[in-house]
Amino acid sequence: MFKIDFSRAIEALQKGSVVVYPTDTLYALGADIFNEAAVGRIFRIKKRSMSIPLPVAVSGFDDIGQIAVVNDKAEFLAERFLPGSLTLILNKKSNVPDVVTAGLDKVAVRIPDNEGALELLSRFGPLTVTSANIHGTKTPFFIEEIKMQLKDDVDVYLDYGKLDGSPSTIVDMTAEKPKIVREGVITKREILDAI
Repeated sequence: MFKIDFSRAIEALQKGSVVVYPTDTLYALGADIFNEAAVGRIFRIKKRSMSIPLPVAVSGFDDIGQIAVVNDKAEFLAERFLPGSLTLILNKKSNVPDVVTAGLDKVAVRIPDNEGALELLSRFGPLTVTSANIHGTKTPFFIEEIKMQLKDDVDVYLDYGKLDGSPSTIVDMTAEKPKIVREGVITKREILDAI
């Protein structure tokens, strides 16, 4: 497995910098979700409109409860599919800055099934988990290609080799009836069966 320098990444995140880190799908751009200036950098680097919310990655189920309101159905899905390719949209708690959620009262949360991501998240805390690319372009599979696209805007790149997983399934759990926003690796049938 790849040797990863987590201390350098954590130090950069503590200073409000941005890192690229591995997930179970693709590489992600990570910033401390509680640092509004750092989150703002993510939007600038990606050339992404600030009206599009950023998903958040955490290292475990307890961490979801720190930033979002977890109902019974969401808990069932989390126990069944996380860590893994599932993103849950939940009502956010007041500690999550509006810049992360584009002013919405909901937050999209996931626990990536990747050792490197889980190590970084457990040592640092919740991070943005948006794809490491310029908005609207294809996300590269290799760190070298990402570096060419994002240049020096990113302070630390954590190289985990080629990453080209399929996108996560996104389920909005904020209404009485769960709504599949995007079907990814986990099928609609599997979600409905689990609930």
